[in-house]
Amino acid sequence: MPPHLLQVTATAGDVAASPGVREALQWFTREKQWVNEMHLQVCRVPAPTFMEQERAEWMSSTLRGLGWHTSIDRAGNVLAALEPNPQGQLVVVTAHLDTVLAPRTKEDISIDRDGDFRGPGISDNGAGLAALLAIAKSLRSVPRPEELWGRLLLVANVGEEGEGNLRGMRHLCSQPALVARIRAMLVLDGASLDRITTHALGSRRFEVTFSGTGGHSWSDFGAGNPVHALARAVAAFVDSNPPDPRATPKVSINVGIIEGGSGINAIPAGARAKIDIRSESNEAIEARITALRVAVLQAEDVENVRALGGCRVTAKIKEIGNRPAARLPESAGLLAAVRATDAYLGVRARLDCSSTDANIPLSMGMEALSIGAGGQGGGAHTTLEWYNPEGRDLGLKRVLLTAALMLRESAGA
Repeated sequence: MPPHLLQVTATAGDVAASPGVREALQWFTREKQWVNEMHLQVCRVPAPTFMEQERAEWMSSTLRGLGWHTSIDRAGNVLAALEPNPQGQLVVVTAHLDTVLAPRTKEDISIDRDGDFRGPGISDNGAGLAALLAIAKSLRSVPRPEELWGRLLLVANVGEEGEGNLRGMRHLCSQPALVARIRAMLVLDGASLDRITTHALGSRRFEVTFSGTGGHSWSDFGAGNPVHALARAVAAFVDSNPPDPRATPKVSINVGIIEGGSGINAIPAGARAKIDIRSESNEAIEARITALRVAVLQAEDVENVRALGGCRVTAKIKEIGNRPAARLPESAGLLAAVRATDAYLGVRARLDCSSTDANIPLSMGMEALSIGAGGQGGGAHTTLEWYNPEGRDLGLKRVLLTAALMLRESAGA
């Protein structure tokens, strides 16, 4: 173990034994049932991306009831602090509010005979939201040094999933005065404790649309066909990037949605596709974007050469998502704090690359990373999503102790 980590590990033990931290860590083990119940309650409030308001209001009201000062910003993020106007350097702990799927009824969120929680969003990101509530409750239930926890900011943010384009985190990080005060940002996403996401996987998303005059499949045959053009563009773009396990950096492309037309006997007036390009390298993504533009323009030209009577197609490429790639330096204080906490608690985790809310602060040079909130989960983004709370308290202790280490460090302790 490097000497600097040995030193921080000793500090982790000291902080864990200090008043206001020791009692909070013990609270997580003692109050497992309370945390489980809050987990189920928050997941029963629907929050599909772009429709998080009801869950945001529930989180704000619940946190206020626990004694925290709360507000909902213009983006819809819930912010909570122990002090009405916290001063000094802040440590932010966040979890996203939105889910890919939403429960249709409260009964869609349930516990099975084996003790697993079941339902859409139960792990991603019910686990993270339950952690925010557990931290809030624990710090109001035990003595606390005011100077330590007064600079902790809890955020339940919107727009992490799908085409939300990290809009909640973008709004949070678009405020220069606030960003200047954030010492570190700890993003809670899902359950697993075996990964520390310090490398932000970049993602650019596009909607490609072809438009034409439409018409009858027989009498107007020869008119430019948007579906035909789109099919050529998609095929050419996909062929430009065949899977290669040896490629460095790796780039993935995916055409996830294709839509168009109104009937088998009608030439469509429009067709569109939604495309996702991902890589650890922003430069590699840019190269694929160029290939996409070339494929679309060539497909447009081919279809218009074939078109009769001036019934041409036109193409449009619209960017609908941008998650920049970035990396937290190995020397970052936040990473040292997580590793020190892991050494103290006996957690074994590896560094990971993924696309999370941490993409935005990392791309701005801020110290941020993403970890799970504890327990086990699976089936994310499906109706079969599950979560088991066994061992959740270890994850909660990890989050709180890491935040405490960063609060001490930012105070110059």
